[in-house]
Amino acid sequence: MSDLLLELFSEEIPARMQGQAAKDLERLVAGALSDRGLLFEGIKAFAGPRRLTLAVAGLPAKQPDVKDEKKGPRVNAPAKAIEGFLRSAGVTLEDCEQRDDGKGPFYVAVIDLKGRATADVIAEFLPEVLGKLPWPKSMRWPQKSNNPVRWVRPLHSIICTLDGDVVEFAFAGVTSGNTTRGHRFLSSGIITAKRFEDYREKLRAAHVMLDAEERKAVIFEGVKQAAFIHGLEMIPDEGLLAEVAGLAEWPVVLLGQIENQFMDVPAEILQTSMRTHQKYFSLRDPATGKFANMFALVANMIAEDGGKQIVAGNERVLRARLSDAKFFWDQDRKVPLADRIAALGGIVFHAKLGTQLERVDRIEALAGEIAEKICAGLAEGDRQQLVKKAKRAARLAKADLTSGVVGEFPELQGVMGRYYALNDNEDPEVADAVRDHYKPLGPSDVVPTNKVSVAVALADKLDTLIGFFAASELPTGSSDPFALRRMALGANTIMQTSSLRLSLKEEFERHRVRIENDVVSFVIDDGRQVAAAKGSEVGKYIAEMGDLRARGITRTVELNDFGPSTQQDLFEFIADRLVVSLRSKGIRHDLIEAVLALGNEDDLVRLVARVEALQAFLKTEDGAPLLAGYKRAANILKVEEKKDDHRYGGEVIEDQLAEPQEKALFAALTAAKGAIAPALAREDFAGAMREMAGLRAPVDAFFEHVKVNADDKVVRTNRLNLLAALRATLHQVADFSKIEG
Repeated sequence: MSDLLLELFSEEIPARMQGQAAKDLERLVAGALSDRGLLFEGIKAFAGPRRLTLAVAGLPAKQPDVKDEKKGPRVNAPAKAIEGFLRSAGVTLEDCEQRDDGKGPFYVAVIDLKGRATADVIAEFLPEVLGKLPWPKSMRWPQKSNNPVRWVRPLHSIICTLDGDVVEFAFAGVTSGNTTRGHRFLSSGIITAKRFEDYREKLRAAHVMLDAEERKAVIFEGVKQAAFIHGLEMIPDEGLLAEVAGLAEWPVVLLGQIENQFMDVPAEILQTSMRTHQKYFSLRDPATGKFANMFALVANMIAEDGGKQIVAGNERVLRARLSDAKFFWDQDRKVPLADRIAALGGIVFHAKLGTQLERVDRIEALAGEIAEKICAGLAEGDRQQLVKKAKRAARLAKADLTSGVVGEFPELQGVMGRYYALNDNEDPEVADAVRDHYKPLGPSDVVPTNKVSVAVALADKLDTLIGFFAASELPTGSSDPFALRRMALGANTIMQTSSLRLSLKEEFERHRVRIENDVVSFVIDDGRQVAAAKGSEVGKYIAEMGDLRARGITRTVELNDFGPSTQQDLFEFIADRLVVSLRSKGIRHDLIEAVLALGNEDDLVRLVARVEALQAFLKTEDGAPLLAGYKRAANILKVEEKKDDHRYGGEVIEDQLAEPQEKALFAALTAAKGAIAPALAREDFAGAMREMAGLRAPVDAFFEHVKVNADDKVVRTNRLNLLAALRATLHQVADFSKIEG
């Protein structure tokens, strides 16, 4: 068996592209080998700042021999047709077999294909495969070539060996060989490599760590140990760790100092500035959790002075960066957060949904309504205070978008709003809600639990969902530009975590009125808004349209109708995200769909409680048999209703019930029907399930002793209505036809 070594050595590859490029290279080469019958024992790709490497183990020396068959014309076909077939197949008539498919004999060309040497096959497909590597951004190279290829950075050399022998091919003006180079500064001269192990050892000797995971581990341990010496710890940052591992072939961890003049700047600003601009790791005091006045940097160099000059240079650069951040922080605090709200009127949130200021008005109203629901059981004074805080927080939530710090670091929106609110002596709960209203940003993010924060965070997400559904800006299977799936998942998480009882469809309708009164449509000219109509100004807008058209401005962007159909689509979209989140907790998706199918449940907290009770019931000794009895009844009804072209569900005539088992079932259904509905109304779902459990025995007895399709048509109809009554009774709890099993 043979081993393949491939290295593509180039100028610096952006760190964010390296990992995916390695995966793509492995996928494309593995696919090309498999397509050509070259099976292998193992394959692994590596990526670094200046090289992509692929090692393939256990390749055969040559392709296997195969026989190929090509169907030809009928034996009695015209001579020219037969000649054309023989020519295209590259065979003579003696190489063909005659076969019969029942319609007459025809020719089949049997072609023996000898396997080619693996090295020849690899040399043939590699240029094509490398040209297909899907870089997010690329250069056309070589520039002077008549046939340039797209590659991320100019290539310097290519290693391609099979069992130590060079596999010759050319790509991007570079011919393959068996030489490469080590670290740009810590090594010199050419490295000759034949096999992967030899290649890896020589690179290490030339100060290149091939494996990105090894570089990450070295950086992590280096930062950890360096911080420990000073009584500090690293603030975890997996994204930065992966990025820095792609910047250094031989990482060396050094520590630097943050000047005291910057330590009164919020830690989030310092950390974001260092991370974004300089790729530094932030440190903290493990005892207090406070941000430390030191940082860790990763050099790609072993310095003779132990890194003193490198640290000094980085401290100078950091001083300039943090001076800018401190300037923004100091300037932003001169303007109260509340005074920034008016400036939101100049920021268009979306062409169909108005400005950020108009959006704030909507969120404020919705947050107040949600807060009313949250504090329904509180004393009047406490309730009013909580609603007031929620509306105030919603009013301030987007104001930091106009600040200098958020302009420089957009990822700090919300976080900076809290700092500015506290600086203005706003209520701490209000300030926290301003910070938390974007949360949760993902499955692992913190979920707001404070009542004020819950109201504002949920209002923000519902306004986004309702608005974009009204504007028909819906996610597709491959695209979700406005992160609506994340918004729906976040809204579900908030409602479930806080046990917030909310009728979503009622909120949809109330918010629809706000949106339609807020912004009906914009008139756009070359991307610039020149007129907008609100609900109270429609007449004026229509009158002005004549003047606008006279000026050649005719394109309008209109808000679509957010009627019952679209509202139902949005509810199902949110419910689908609930199914996804609950599935990971072991709650069956089919049970959620069974409850949703009734169409009378839009309180997702109550829905989950019903589903959990139903799931618990189905695990009991009565649950599965009753489900089986339901399905048997449903199948009978389906067949008979189709045959009779009639849906059964009429009144069951008690006097016509002859068998004791059908009388017992009728009595049990009458009792259950009268008990299940009240239990559901008072949300005693466990009680409703107990009532259903009582049906198990009479249902089993009915099917064991009673013939449904009796010869007497009147008796048959009555018994089918009895089964329909069973179906209707169980459908008070869920649509059992949706339940699997």
